[in-house]
Amino acid sequence: MKLMFASDSFKGSLSSERTAELLERAAAEVFPGAETDRVLIADGGEGTTDALVKEMGGERAYITVDGPLSKPVKAYYGILPGGAAVIEMAQASGLPLVRAEESDPLKTSSCGTGQLIRDALDRGIRKITIALGGSATNDGGMGALRALGVRFADRNGSELYGRGEELERVRSIDISGMHPAVAETEFTIMCDVTNPLLGSRGAARTFAPQKGADAAAVERLENGMRSYADAVSKALNSDHSNDPGSGAAGGSGFAFMAFLGARTVSGIEAVLDLVGFDERIRDADLVITGEGRMDSQSAQGKAACGVGERCRKYGVPAAAIVGGVLNGYESIYSHGIISAVTTVNGIMSIDEAMEHSEELYFDAALRLFRLIKCGMDIAGKK
Repeated sequence: MKLMFASDSFKGSLSSERTAELLERAAAEVFPGAETDRVLIADGGEGTTDALVKEMGGERAYITVDGPLSKPVKAYYGILPGGAAVIEMAQASGLPLVRAEESDPLKTSSCGTGQLIRDALDRGIRKITIALGGSATNDGGMGALRALGVRFADRNGSELYGRGEELERVRSIDISGMHPAVAETEFTIMCDVTNPLLGSRGAARTFAPQKGADAAAVERLENGMRSYADAVSKALNSDHSNDPGSGAAGGSGFAFMAFLGARTVSGIEAVLDLVGFDERIRDADLVITGEGRMDSQSAQGKAACGVGERCRKYGVPAAAIVGGVLNGYESIYSHGIISAVTTVNGIMSIDEAMEHSEELYFDAALRLFRLIKCGMDIAGKK
């Protein structure tokens, strides 16, 4: 019997690697002697770099960058075998880097992400994948592009730093100072949302409230983003504002498409391809996946959905262990997942669940494996 473990991290509590370790312990107790294989994965959000570096034997490159509020932070990106780089916006421009009381997408910038990209280019890397999940920004990617040499100026010709509040002030864009290696580099963005840049499903109205914007700030950001998009369209003679995913990461998706020529891929699909998931799954008898929370969005390109679809393709059953389930979670059953088991086994607060995440996960793994063994025993009697 071969068991494969391929779970996303549980944000703030369990890494992909730790879930695999706990699953191996539980499997040894219920299925002694079973062969196991762990695959570290992520869906393009927080933890993507760590999962790929560990899974593929890459290395981290550390540099100090400007954080979301322009304060210096130590961030890193991954250099994979073969010389490609994987960069997480969450590392340099992420919401966890901003205290709750300071969260304000009018003030935050993606500059640090651009500094990570610039460092990779300076090292000679010419294949860069950017994971867009977890950003604290709504600056249209202006900060990141400024770090790469693009100059944004207001009506007086004064250069702008690249914050959400400056979107409305952009009047001219000069790309002559763009890092020369950009033209030689293949850029890919991991993006699991299809939101356009503007409108009711756009960057400001959909995501800015999650980053601390009140109603007035949302409208200011929306109007500013519309003005900014017009300026970009005139400068580049192209319009990506309606492209699926252009609204991701506060409009950084739009910027990377427009200025870097980036192509968009599903985060989980890209990760599964990079780690050679299809080859490793072919002789598996059961796959265990999961994520911190399962809801209606889980079936729209999240980790469990991606793993489940690959399993269905090869006729391998897959189950999920999740922190909790919310309305609409059952839609995952249409994507190759046969069952979802929660780690929470009683009435408890989120803080309690986080504090005891390892023991709760291990208990859920034991429950799932024992149920599977029961099914095997029943089948063996028929």
